[in-house]
Amino acid sequence: MYLCAMEETTVKTRWYDSIWAALIFFTRLPFWRLYQPPQASYKTVVEYWPLAGWLTGGAMAATLYFGSMVLPHAVAVIAAIAVRLLITGALHEDGLADFLDGFGGGGDRERILAIMKDSHIGTYGVLGLIIYMLLLGTALYSMPVVVAALMILAADPFSKMVTSQLVSMLPYARREEEAKNKTVYRKPTLAAGLLMSLQGLLPMALMIWLTGISWYLVVCLPVVVMYFLYLLILRKIRGYTGDCCGAVCLLVELTVYLVAVSS
Repeated sequence: MYLCAMEETTVKTRWYDSIWAALIFFTRLPFWRLYQPPQASYKTVVEYWPLAGWLTGGAMAATLYFGSMVLPHAVAVIAAIAVRLLITGALHEDGLADFLDGFGGGGDRERILAIMKDSHIGTYGVLGLIIYMLLLGTALYSMPVVVAALMILAADPFSKMVTSQLVSMLPYARREEEAKNKTVYRKPTLAAGLLMSLQGLLPMALMIWLTGISWYLVVCLPVVVMYFLYLLILRKIRGYTGDCCGAVCLLVELTVYLVAVSS
């Protein structure tokens, strides 16, 4: 699901090239018509993944907020989810389905990786997506519209920031020639890590300030979920894949919503 590079490169990428690459890669909006960043920029897209979340989360939140003015609340929630699926091309949901099929099917490392690479969806993937969508829609429906919109604006980039740590903590699980796509992310530098933290934490801090929700729950519990998923991935396949990143991102984001409705 996520790009993997066929060639190693030591070319220093420009920050705006990496931003364009992230927007092109993590959305299906035609940014490529406006600008074509160099291929090397796709190695650093994860460093601006939370920034892409500002766009996807913003579109989803706006659909929910303004849609609720003319539509029933439940319909506005479904429309908001559909808008994000259209913008992202269901990139992360595809990763979640493959992750659940691979890890649910069991077996050794090679079998799990083979299942995740298979384009067909299995029972675990189907059931997992149904349960995920039910939990996501119910959680958003259970919150007041304004709170739900603010939560989306915060949770989308925050979950991407948290998930990006997999790239720092784990090696890529496959050989480059076996990757689904054509680019392996570089491990973020300290400066890149600080920038990702700013992208992910700024919307979260604003949401906490506006809603008064307990910050230690909405921030810490999703991080704990990410850590246990990291341990599972480390034990089973000893490295990350794009499917793992997509799955962890959605599960961390869902945890933010579930914590919010249970607080």
